Amino acid sequence: MNAKLADRIATITFYLIAFIIVLVLASLLGYVLYHGLPKLSWHFISSPPQIFKAGGGVGPQFFNSFYLLVLTMVITIPISLGAGIYMAEYAKKNAWTDFIRTMIEVLSSLPSIVVGLFGFLFFVIYMGWGFSILSGALALAVFNLPLMVRVVEESVRNIPRQQREAGLALGVSRWETITSIILPAALPGIITGVILASGRVFGEAAALIYTAGMSTPNLDFTNWNPLSPTSPLNPMRPAETLAVHIWKINGEGIMPDAEAVSDGAAALLVLAILVFNLGARWIGGLVHRKMTSS
Repeated sequence: MNAKLADRIATITFYLIAFIIVLVLASLLGYVLYHGLPKLSWHFISSPPQIFKAGGGVGPQFFNSFYLLVLTMVITIPISLGAGIYMAEYAKKNAWTDFIRTMIEVLSSLPSIVVGLFGFLFFVIYMGWGFSILSGALALAVFNLPLMVRVVEESVRNIPRQQREAGLALGVSRWETITSIILPAALPGIITGVILASGRVFGEAAALIYTAGMSTPNLDFTNWNPLSPTSPLNPMRPAETLAVHIWKINGEGIMPDAEAVSDGAAALLVLAILVFNLGARWIGGLVHRKMTSS
């Protein structure tokens, strides 16, 4: 077999594999949206669920998903940025840093159910926070930190050494070089990691069943006092998310339109993740252009 024929066969094979992947993904999304989009309406998105009768919505669960996402990323991003920058720029290569990287690899491969059980034992029981948004956010932070630390470290490490040396040669301190030269150049990779971690948070169910709970109190959306038991912003209340709600309906839903509610919630979850990812990439691109042009 000559080289030209082998190259053509390899090209066709790779295109075929890519086509199959796209076809599977499109089929999955098409199935979810085809069955779920007819159910979506403002009433469905904003109204609370019903237990025994038809016509309920997913308003509190939808809000809980975004609130948990924001709280989790507020905890995860600063810690992962600090750890990733330290591992890439300050930590010396020795047995200790090799051990830390090995532990990060091990933690990143933990099943979410294991992280959920850890969160249940430590945050829910030992710390006494009960089933709450705070317990769920901290458990998801433990779940996402290994991924984010690896992404930040690799993004910073992949910046050419010449850029570091140029900043230091101009008399800029090492920290200023990192913040004004390296981080803007590494921002696209970091944003990709944030998007991946956010998607995992938004679609996670197993870890939240044991930490954030499978119920939501009656929320008063006119009361934004975080200390109030009925406030949506109260971090110590239980919070059933959209992904957990889908699992719960399929497992034990007794309302007459349980299948329709599940289909609508799944479509809403897919659309929310898609819109969030596109929005995050757009905002990240704007921030990157602004930081590189200044």
